[in-house]
Amino acid sequence: MVRKVKMQGKLHIKTGDTVKVISGDEKGKTGKVIAVDREKSRAKVEGLNMVTKHVKPTASNPQGGIEKKEAGIHISNLMLVDPKTGEATKTGRKRNENGKLVRYSKKTGEVING
Repeated sequence: MVRKVKMQGKLHIKTGDTVKVISGDEKGKTGKVIAVDREKSRAKVEGLNMVTKHVKPTASNPQGGIEKKEAGIHISNLMLVDPKTGEATKTGRKRNENGKLVRYSKKTGEVING
């Protein structure tokens, strides 16, 4: 039986962020986030967690074949890389001078753009 989990609040990772994998087969590797699936709490990271998919021949692709593509990694296994130091860091949220919530690095205190 598959149980659906409702997302609560915002995620600490967005599309375009550079992240480091902290657990699993790809542990220690870094990459750029391609897509984030909020429903499943997973993110696709460029060049990591590659899976092979058998593609059926179609009119647009008459040859078919095997293609490699990225699979999702659970958000809890990813940490944001601090743009200033290049190290993995936790993120926090605070209001800027305009009153808008922004993410910041807990290690350096720098605001993270994105």
